[in-house]
Amino acid sequence: MKNLNFIERIIEEDIKQGLPIHNIKFRFPPEPNGYLHLGHVKAIYLNFCLGQKYKAPVNLRFDDTNPNIRYVNKYVESIKNDLIFLGFKWDKECYASDYFKILYELAIRLIKNHKAYVDNQTQYMIQIQRKNPIDKGINSIFRNRSIEENLYLFEKMKNGFFKEGTCVLRAKIDMSSSNMNMRDPIMYRILKTKHFRTQNKWCIYPTYDWTHGQCDYIEQISHSLCSSEFENRRPLYNWYLDQIFDNKYRKPKQIEFSRLNLKNTITSKRQIQKLIDHKIINYWNDPRIYTISGLRRKGYTALGINNFIKNIGVTKRNNVINTSLLELKVKEHLNKIAYRVMVIFNPIKLIIDNYPDNHTEWLSSQNNPENIQFGFRKIPFSKFLYIEKNDFLEKKINNFFRLSIDQQVRLKNAYIIKAHSVIKDKIGNIIEIHCLYDPKSKSGTNINQYSSKKIKSTLHWVSIEHSINIETYIYHPLFQVNNKNCHFLDKKNINYKSIEKIIAYAEPILKTAKIGDHYQFQRIGYFYVVADKNKLIFNQTAPLKEKNKKVKK
Repeated sequence: MKNLNFIERIIEEDIKQGLPIHNIKFRFPPEPNGYLHLGHVKAIYLNFCLGQKYKAPVNLRFDDTNPNIRYVNKYVESIKNDLIFLGFKWDKECYASDYFKILYELAIRLIKNHKAYVDNQTQYMIQIQRKNPIDKGINSIFRNRSIEENLYLFEKMKNGFFKEGTCVLRAKIDMSSSNMNMRDPIMYRILKTKHFRTQNKWCIYPTYDWTHGQCDYIEQISHSLCSSEFENRRPLYNWYLDQIFDNKYRKPKQIEFSRLNLKNTITSKRQIQKLIDHKIINYWNDPRIYTISGLRRKGYTALGINNFIKNIGVTKRNNVINTSLLELKVKEHLNKIAYRVMVIFNPIKLIIDNYPDNHTEWLSSQNNPENIQFGFRKIPFSKFLYIEKNDFLEKKINNFFRLSIDQQVRLKNAYIIKAHSVIKDKIGNIIEIHCLYDPKSKSGTNINQYSSKKIKSTLHWVSIEHSINIETYIYHPLFQVNNKNCHFLDKKNINYKSIEKIIAYAEPILKTAKIGDHYQFQRIGYFYVVADKNKLIFNQTAPLKEKNKKVKK
């Protein structure tokens, strides 16, 4: 018990109290009104990992109680694709709409037991009468309608006799409760909209609060895991269950855990939709936001994401997590699976004066030092190369160990060189660096005089003649603020330079790149290959260097 999280301890205690292990069952209940984001991954990981631990089924239940959602089929498919990407398999795919008939019959049971009534007041008046947690609410004038009248009106609601907004079905609980959720909550409302599964069969639709617990009960869910914002709704969850509980099944138990809050970003689906509507981002899979599909398009791996969730743990205490911890976990995985290649983003020409003209030497390079099974590749080396501009200073300064006049460096997998002069254009910009190489200093040679040389820097490069152009995208933070009191959608808080497109020069091996490949551009960062308008592009997953020295949880 000592090494278990608080949810596992609850489950273990339930088993001790007589819950058969074969009766343990979980569910993941997303609403198909957008793409899943990183906040959902915590609930996904928790439910499915508990399912694996206890060899218990996990249902995927779509909360489709709102028929007004556009593109709902697309959202359903995206949710299933995200779960598959994360490596989880559900036991049964089901929908709240599967139980509309049962939920309707259960609502009738509540009416017959004086526990529900039809209210003809407007939504505004209902809200006014609810008051606030300090002041007692006001009972509706329709609260004490007879059973017969409520049954009659509820059936007319179902048959489409009333207009939208003219009446609702409310639970009769306690208008003086300090918990606002218990002040006669709405169970059914009229929505004359075609549902993507039930079509036009229904014009009344249950609310989530009424649907949630009853679906758990019908599906025999043993532990209903919710994020902490549902804690105040647990009394309502239990009240509804108490009205329908008939000893046929065990009552499910709702347990709340802290939600995943990320620093300086948005995970709310409503807020993400606003970003799309305002054309601040392209779509739900934009790599600058933390939807699962956006992270996937950026090159984040399922293992890296799951390791991040595992690392932050399961608690009841809310906290804010730095996204750099997620990046760290993803890079730990990419370091093991990404091919190393050399790519130049900001090129300057390097000429090796004493290297033979029109000669190409094919040098050997290891594809991934972390795994010998990745093998080796051949890299073309020639007289004319590109290196990064910021790897050269004409006059050496303190703590600059890269290339400068009379300063030696090693070209990766190649030779030691020393720059001796530069050529500048008319306005003084350096356009060529001239150097000499030591033919006996080839990488991999075991000559003592070279192993004893103190070469403090190794530079990456590409052969100009053999290089290929690739399209790369660097993603910077979408928001410029780090203040929870700021409104993210304010124009002044949007970083309109959050995407940087760069045409880079790569070694020729990238001609064979295909969608889904992960690469480490040496000394730069990790990149992922995706398709865009019938061409391949390379999205930066993460830079190699940490922006912050310490990663704070």
